[in-house]
Amino acid sequence: MSRNDAAPGTVTEPPGRIHRLLSLLYVQCLIGVLAGAAVGWLWPSFGAALKPLGDGFIALVRMMIAPVIFCTVVHGIASMGNARAVGRVSLKALIYFEVLTTVAMVIGLVVVNVVQPGSGLHVDPSTLSTEGLPPEATQSHESVAAFVLSMIPDTLPSALTGHEILPVLLISVLFGFGLNAAGEAGAGITQGVEKLSKVLFTLIRWIMRLAPIGAFGSMAFTIGNYGLDTLRHLFLLVGSFWLTALFFVLVVLGTVMRVNGLRLLPFLRYIKEELLIVLGTSSSEPVLPRMMAKLQHAGASKPVVGITLPAGYSFNLDGTAIYLTMGSVFLAQALGIDLSLTQQLSMLAVMLLTSKGAAGVTGSGFIALAATLSAVPHVPVAALALIFGIDRFMSEARALTSVVGNGVATLAVAKWEGQLDEDRARAVLRGEIPYTSTPEAEHAPEPQAADPAPGEKPATADPKEAAGTDRDPVPAVS
Repeated sequence: MSRNDAAPGTVTEPPGRIHRLLSLLYVQCLIGVLAGAAVGWLWPSFGAALKPLGDGFIALVRMMIAPVIFCTVVHGIASMGNARAVGRVSLKALIYFEVLTTVAMVIGLVVVNVVQPGSGLHVDPSTLSTEGLPPEATQSHESVAAFVLSMIPDTLPSALTGHEILPVLLISVLFGFGLNAAGEAGAGITQGVEKLSKVLFTLIRWIMRLAPIGAFGSMAFTIGNYGLDTLRHLFLLVGSFWLTALFFVLVVLGTVMRVNGLRLLPFLRYIKEELLIVLGTSSSEPVLPRMMAKLQHAGASKPVVGITLPAGYSFNLDGTAIYLTMGSVFLAQALGIDLSLTQQLSMLAVMLLTSKGAAGVTGSGFIALAATLSAVPHVPVAALALIFGIDRFMSEARALTSVVGNGVATLAVAKWEGQLDEDRARAVLRGEIPYTSTPEAEHAPEPQAADPAPGEKPATADPKEAAGTDRDPVPAVS
């Protein structure tokens, strides 16, 4: 029966366009960001008092990150079949991370030397003080050995109760290899881990409904606490940093996508909800579980996603890399310190270490910059007071750049490993296979395991794969 033939008194008209738009998470987050900015501007004291809304949302998501990473990595490695495949994925990911991080730092170094946003400020170093800076910025920072040892948790459960990603990755990899080596004894546990991950993603789906409230509270605090007038001071640094980050995303990451047969702009549209959440919260952590689910939905295999994306949150912070070079040279320019090319390159070498291991939370880039300045003698740590007030505005660009960079890195590594369903990826990015935030979608298509090394038996027990047939074709769109 058509809508015109409906019985009297029945309501058959579909929801209006506005109702459909308001039901979309990215629209709700955009409204939250705009409303938060307005509240922070009109009622600064009230806006600053809304900080717990954003902090509470981030805390809820952070609570789920360790178990989500653990389940995803463990199940991915256990189903991958051989240690060499995991080693190949890890090695390719780390090489990619180092190359792209270096490129990001070099671009930042070139821009800050050309634009010279700090020239002309003529700040007297004797007038600077570390008072008012976060305690973490003035603490002594760990050596290389201490950094490596910090990856080892005190106990296996303690890694899941902490806030660092690297210890979680370590125990996940070890546990995954253990299940793989246990054979029949580990098969039941592997299935249990997979079922637990479905429960965790269901909880994440519920928590993400609070994202607009978290974005509203964070943005209201930012504008209410620092004010729009803050942007007038050192505007050249903020503006040049945002433009540099945009250039890196569009040109460098766009080129990486092109080389791998995909396009960047459709990918940005695909993750627009996650980008708005990051913009509102100034943190990349809240979107980690959703990014893992969306990259799997786009055709990247679960093992590659489980290894590459969480590792990227510690080793591939492209936005932080740009910020470190631009921030350190800007402070030197503001203090009238003339850094030679050799000194700048030595700082860059230090930054390749200090940029690692920083979680994607608000302010982590500022602490990494403090670690850099404390490790080199050229610029005093007290100079951080010059940019502390505007760091929040740059943290958003850092987080956005790093999220996009890690998503592109995961697709690239999956393509190089032969673990990317390219037809599905193109169809998903074109919008032909829409992502639906359901447990089934978040665990959808799990592409085949990595090809075994020469001389090894295939890990899969799938009769279709054993016969040499291709994976299932891209589902038709109804």
